[in-house]
Amino acid sequence: MRDEATRVHRILLNLAAFVIIIAGMRAASALLVSFVLALFLTLLCATPLRWMTDHKVPKFVAVLSLVLVILAVGTTIGGLLGTRVVELGSTEAQLDRLFAEQVETLEAALGGWLARFGLQGPQFDVAEFLPSLLLGFLRQLVENLGLILANGFLIILTMVFMLLEVSSFPTKMRVAFGEAEATEARANFGKVGTAVRRYVVLKTVISLATGLSVMGLTALLGINYPILWGVIAFLLNYVPNIGSFFAAVPAVLLAWLQIGPGTAVLAAAGYLAINIFWANVVEPRVMGYSVGLSTLVVFASLVFWGWVLGPVGMLLSVPLTVMFRIVLGTSESTRWIAVLLGSERSDELTSAIDAEVALAMSRSGDPPPAAS
Repeated sequence: MRDEATRVHRILLNLAAFVIIIAGMRAASALLVSFVLALFLTLLCATPLRWMTDHKVPKFVAVLSLVLVILAVGTTIGGLLGTRVVELGSTEAQLDRLFAEQVETLEAALGGWLARFGLQGPQFDVAEFLPSLLLGFLRQLVENLGLILANGFLIILTMVFMLLEVSSFPTKMRVAFGEAEATEARANFGKVGTAVRRYVVLKTVISLATGLSVMGLTALLGINYPILWGVIAFLLNYVPNIGSFFAAVPAVLLAWLQIGPGTAVLAAAGYLAINIFWANVVEPRVMGYSVGLSTLVVFASLVFWGWVLGPVGMLLSVPLTVMFRIVLGTSESTRWIAVLLGSERSDELTSAIDAEVALAMSRSGDPPPAAS
């Protein structure tokens, strides 16, 4: 009886600690987002940094090169997105007028058809025009990207210091915790880095292909601002499950207002075909089991991290959950949580990552980690 009470007491304490940690993360989300982005950039840049230093490139030059590449990519995406949204926003009044006319036409046609059966047609409330709402969504997307760029100096500076510490981190771990624990800790860090890099790199390739396909589709159909829709499709493809839907809505609406319902239907069908091909045919074949999370967990992580960290949390929901799953799997007391988070093929993912980490550690001269 006493053991059962102790177990319940321990569970309640863990739940209370979890709630306090999440509340603290939400309160410090502005600072935490910058740190999380810097951490992910460090994980992505660690491999090219190691490759350059192995080829006798000075560390300062290697880090500076990586920083310049990141700044160039971020500035290009921000410039493309911001400029096109401003251009689209300048036509807001015209879009509202076209939307009102289309709704009135639809209302009249539907009312005439229903009148044949003695029914009264519906009255659509267009007080809040849909184009204004969607333009507000696009502006919010640009503002969130602008906030990231505004904190770019802090993010880049944090990433630079992290990269400079990468080479000395194993030595510090050995001195602080001893050879055995340091090797195990480095193996765990290696698992996290390998899983995150694999997911982010492959997801970026798939997202880029999706964005280029959308840009080609909208240009072919004659929809204005094809570059804007391609960039939005590229960015929102990182958001699992619902990102592709939100990327399609504004382009389909503009096709309806600009050209007509036939083009809107073609645009919707094109978006559907693109996402089915890249997300359901190509992505599983390319990525394999690199995520290692169940479908339910992927959706729940999207909601949870979006609530805690905002839009950036939605973009990073899957790699963040993958990180926590691997960390939870290193301890006997929390391994059951990692098992519940994983998919039915998680063991294949773990074996593949263990093999890659062992190979990387053997190349660096460290002993391979003991099998858990």
